[in-house]
Amino acid sequence: MTKPTPRAIWLAAAGLPAALLPVVVHPRLWGVWLVWFAGTVLAVGLDAVLALPRRMLGVEVAVPETLAIGQPGAVEVSVTSPRRIPVEVLCELHPDLEPQPPHRISAGPGGAASARIPLVARRRGRPAVDEVWLRWPGPLGLVRRQARQPVGRHVAVVPNLGPVRQAAFRYFGSREMAAGVQVEKFVGAGSEFDALREYVPGLDPRAIDWKASARHRRLLAQEFRAERNHQVVLALDTGHLMGEPLEGLPRLDHAVTSALLLAYVSLRLGDRVGLFAFDRTARAWTEPQGGLGAFPRLRAATAQLDYSPDETNFTLGLAELSTRLRRRSLVVVFTEFVDTVTAELMVENLSRLARRQLVVFVALRDPALDAIASGRPARLSDVYRSVVASDFVRERELVLARLRRAGVRCVDAAPRAVSARLVNRYLDVKRRELV
Repeated sequence: MTKPTPRAIWLAAAGLPAALLPVVVHPRLWGVWLVWFAGTVLAVGLDAVLALPRRMLGVEVAVPETLAIGQPGAVEVSVTSPRRIPVEVLCELHPDLEPQPPHRISAGPGGAASARIPLVARRRGRPAVDEVWLRWPGPLGLVRRQARQPVGRHVAVVPNLGPVRQAAFRYFGSREMAAGVQVEKFVGAGSEFDALREYVPGLDPRAIDWKASARHRRLLAQEFRAERNHQVVLALDTGHLMGEPLEGLPRLDHAVTSALLLAYVSLRLGDRVGLFAFDRTARAWTEPQGGLGAFPRLRAATAQLDYSPDETNFTLGLAELSTRLRRRSLVVVFTEFVDTVTAELMVENLSRLARRQLVVFVALRDPALDAIASGRPARLSDVYRSVVASDFVRERELVLARLRRAGVRCVDAAPRAVSARLVNRYLDVKRRELV
């Protein structure tokens, strides 16, 4: 497709004074405007003929197979041309990928010129890179050719494991943690026997093993370690509230990142981890398994969780989860609520689940809402917004207080802080043998 450029339009518009000469100066000067018009048409036609045809332009498009949500990827567009020309490259993307402006490169005979078009996913799924549009001018700059290069390749948008790797290195890679958490997970005031040691003043006399002391003819005490092989179940709400964006990503994706980090830490500390997803009904169930070999299975299960437009049915979802748990477990529920009225069924069913299981409730606090509630208003409309935001914050605290009274442990933090607070809460639960 060939179109005139703004330069050609300005060239044609410049002939307007020549068209006024017969009226202003003399009627015989009408030929000046005709000559100008003919010259403009001839120049535009010549530029269209001399413009590089599409068949002489080589185009290669490289699309990544996978893309972590929140992390930028790139589409590589390589263009080769027999002569030096400027090329404008525009990539037509799926709505789940952030739109990108056109990129300009200079293609020539010296080699392929590449344009690196960023890919930033807004949601998980399989969005497509549909096509690439190319536009280049003629040698006179009066026309430009436009061509479409079909692509039609899908990109698998998966959960972002970058924060999980960084936090895992922080917890397990340093000497301080190796001397702290690594030891603490074995030795402590747990219920699982670990070893015998010689009794010294300060140890609990109830830990003395009299039979072993008589056999070895010295006073020995039993040493216990925190029990391993606990069952941890990650319950993810996939309802419509979890699809709302928070700091550029849906709440569900923030929850998936925190859940995967907790899963990795739990597996490293010897526990068994499972996954349960629900909204209007149960969506996914992964039996709790131990060992780091279970982590890829959990990652694949979270990658397949879809965003649901349905309202979450806590009665059906948590009842279904309760029937699947055959032993006391640590159940970590990732969900969201709006106010005390809509949270009534959620509080009731979480309280019922907490009678048999140890429940940790995880919600993502919106920093923008807190900023509006505590900010200084500059206009009357800011006062209205501040009052409404304060009401939401107050009702949120009321719901959390009800959950705490029912025995549910709550983690309510901003997306950037929720993972660390959740892992610390898990380590505290494990240290105190609450499961």
